[in-house]
Amino acid sequence: MAERSGILAIDQGTTSSRAIVFDLDGQIVATAQQEFPQHYPQSGWVEHDPQDLLDSTLETCRKALRSAKAAGVHARTIGITNQRETTIIWDRHTGTPIHNAIVWQDRRTAERCAALKAAGHEAMVAERTGLLLDPYFAATKIAWLLDNVAGARERARNGELAFGTVDTWLLWHLTGGQSHATDATNASRTLIFDIHRQCWDDELLALFDIPASLLPTVMDSADDFGTTHADALGMSLPIQGIAGDQHAAVVGQCCFAPGMIKSTYGTGCFALMNTGDQAVPSNNRLLTTTAYRIDGKPTYALEGAIFIAGAAIQWLRDELGIIAHASQSEGLANDAEAEGLYLVPAFTGLGAPWWDPNARGAIFGLTRNTGVAEFVHAALDSVCLQTGDLLEAMAADSGTAQATLRVDGGMVANNWLLQRLADLTGLAVERPETIETTALGAAYLAGLRHGLYDSLDDLKAQWSLDERFEPALAKSHRDHVVEGWHDAVRRTLTTGAH
Repeated sequence: MAERSGILAIDQGTTSSRAIVFDLDGQIVATAQQEFPQHYPQSGWVEHDPQDLLDSTLETCRKALRSAKAAGVHARTIGITNQRETTIIWDRHTGTPIHNAIVWQDRRTAERCAALKAAGHEAMVAERTGLLLDPYFAATKIAWLLDNVAGARERARNGELAFGTVDTWLLWHLTGGQSHATDATNASRTLIFDIHRQCWDDELLALFDIPASLLPTVMDSADDFGTTHADALGMSLPIQGIAGDQHAAVVGQCCFAPGMIKSTYGTGCFALMNTGDQAVPSNNRLLTTTAYRIDGKPTYALEGAIFIAGAAIQWLRDELGIIAHASQSEGLANDAEAEGLYLVPAFTGLGAPWWDPNARGAIFGLTRNTGVAEFVHAALDSVCLQTGDLLEAMAADSGTAQATLRVDGGMVANNWLLQRLADLTGLAVERPETIETTALGAAYLAGLRHGLYDSLDDLKAQWSLDERFEPALAKSHRDHVVEGWHDAVRRTLTTGAH
């Protein structure tokens, strides 16, 4: 059997690490996945052990590479995609982290963000970074670690420590400490990166009291990041693609034209609209971000972030114990009588367009007939209704009404959810044949740099539709449901939230 070329994609997520080997047609050849523990030291705090992220990544990569080799496919290059904003600081000499990773969901720096807002800094921060002052992003996490780990600030000033988001942490270890770098998409999520000049910003570093010596080099999303150390994977492979998970999904969904939108449904939900070479500022509390950077040229996007999507179903399964498997949700929702029941899943605050870190989850409209099916229905509805809020804000910011939404991520195997999404947003929803588009995007970026693909047009030709869901709900009914949702959200917001 003739050996075929493939690409290894590392997809390091919030609850698990995955490795997928794709062939050059974008088809999955081999995959491996491993979950790891979540740590909740206090209410609103979320941490990972960085060693768990690394160990699970290495193990899944080795498994996937072995399986691919058995199938006659040899990986030529590696792409990395990762949970964004999660913050790690480690010793440059030993590679040992100084503390657990502070996860993107973590809200411990809410007071610091509120103080910076009160001091009038948000307008400058938003203009340069495209982001809002929220504990979601990395800068206040970095400052917290420097201020709360004994000796950390002095060691940072002495150049002894390195900061990275998860891509940088993995890259550093995969290359045996030779490469301390990130890509422009991950840098765009830190609050200290000027997305217009595409560089770290000294004034922002001073605002957050972060020494520049901590920071990785910022590179293109398709670039030569380094080569794996033989001890890591048992072979030397170039690492040539890096993008934060939502940005990688833009590439995997081939949303290369301005106005195209993709929405990824995993632990959270993230919708990005390509805005081309224009960094469109948001008047509706969305984020402006770098969608990807290739050949030194940034492409921008408007982004809306929902913190809790699939995590709402995990909550029903793991904390309430009312379902055994997430896959049960489709059948249960279909059987529910849930009119007027709303779950606002503000377990770690509310994201776009509300941005209230202090909001907490609530359920409205409970009756004596509310049971397991109704809870599931309300949880899935919350995903659709939050998406609708994002799309409405995007249309207002861009001046463009959308007709189609491309979706991906683990939740989109649920046909009931996608039909409900079409019904409650009024948009046609398109699911591609390959729903692992986050990993696929990382593979595509590495393949572009390696010369396995000639251009973005090569990638567009590979995108194929699995199923399209058309809105079937009367607009009057949809408006009634959305109105009830907005009433429920307003009742969970804390004083002073938008």
